[in-house]
Order: sequence, then C-alpha cells, then structure tokens
Amino acid sequence: MMTFASFVSKIQSDILEPIVYLLISVAVVVFLWGVVGYIKSSDSEEERIKAKDFIMYGIIGLFVIISVWGLVSILTGTFGTNVAAPPTPKYLP
Repeated sequence: MMTFASFVSKIQSDILEPIVYLLISVAVVVFLWGVVGYIKSSDSEEERIKAKDFIMYGIIGLFVIISVWGLVSILTGTFGTNVAAPPTPKYLP
C-alpha cells in the first residue's frame, strides 16, 4: 500500500524534477540562442536588440527557476517537510 509520503515522493521524482530540468534547459537554450543571434547579427542594430532581449529572457528565466528551487529547498529544510522517511528510533534492550 502506498503512503501519502511515498506518493508525494513519487510525484516529485517522476513529474516535478523532470519539469524543472526541462525549464532550466529551455532557459539555457534561449540564452544561447540570444548569444548566437547577437554574434551573427553584428551589422544590424535591430537584430542585435532582439538578440539582447533573448539573452535577458534566458538570464531572468534561469535566475527565477534556480531561486524558486533554492527557496523551496530552504523552506522544506527549515520546516522539516522533506518527504524522506524519518530516521528509525533505536531501542535500547
């Protein structure tokens, strides 16, 4: 039988973690797309402005994702809501 803690742990490991990794990957690709676009369009000021926007979107996306990830980690550690099983008490004979 599945407990609530194991259910939450399963959702976290099977659904939420891959989504976070996907979002980080998308933010890195957007950033790199902007860098390549900036280098490639060195002659057109309008294209460079669009590339700068992509670079900023990538940086802001990475910052937000990693900040929220860290904040959630701090909060779960502070309030003891980690989904890991608590340590088994040791009984004295």
